[in-house]
Amino acid sequence: MSPVLWGGKTLVLPAETEERVKRRALSVCQDHLRKVLDLTRKVPQMMDCFLRNEKEKARQLFTEIRSGEEDVDKARRLVSQELAEIGAILFSREDFLRFTNLTSEIADFSEGIAFRLVEIMEHNWNVPVDIKKGLLKLSEAVLEAVLRLRETAMVLSYGSVKAMEKARDVEVAERAVDELYRELEIKLLNSKLDFPTLILLRDVLQLLEDSADKAEDAADAARILSFIM
Repeated sequence: MSPVLWGGKTLVLPAETEERVKRRALSVCQDHLRKVLDLTRKVPQMMDCFLRNEKEKARQLFTEIRSGEEDVDKARRLVSQELAEIGAILFSREDFLRFTNLTSEIADFSEGIAFRLVEIMEHNWNVPVDIKKGLLKLSEAVLEAVLRLRETAMVLSYGSVKAMEKARDVEVAERAVDELYRELEIKLLNSKLDFPTLILLRDVLQLLEDSADKAEDAADAARILSFIM
């Protein structure tokens, strides 16, 4: 039995009720993360368009990413709504909110990346092929980190040991992103690009790294959730 403060009085709820609301909260968080992952998958596709200079396809993908970002935002609000309805029964609802807010930022970063790539293409600004290829490789590494995060979220109900193991995979993926980021950052600074192009590409580079950082932060949040599931 689990004690809960309700209306100034302490109520005792059956343990199965607490388990049920935890599963409910986890389910909406997992659905939200699925939408984030679907959006993140489109970033390497955008990079491929950037590499091939396929403007029309890039514009279409940008439209899809913006629409996907709206879906992620709706899913985030649904998580908040569900947790509000669950109320005091679930003491750990702030941990669920933190996990969802962190993963929502990955979607925001994806939209920012797509916007900047489209702008560079629309202005016909020249970017060396090796930098484009480097950005594609980096975006694929970021996707790998988010995929590992998704796996972490999917095993939360199987106990903390399994979740910790999967969370370590996110850390490994994030370190791979860091290495690629540093290498590409130096290459970018040595490229002698025009200032507007350099600024936008530096933003893209930073947003990609930030996405992997948020995936690692979300994996840390998942670790905390695994102890209460």
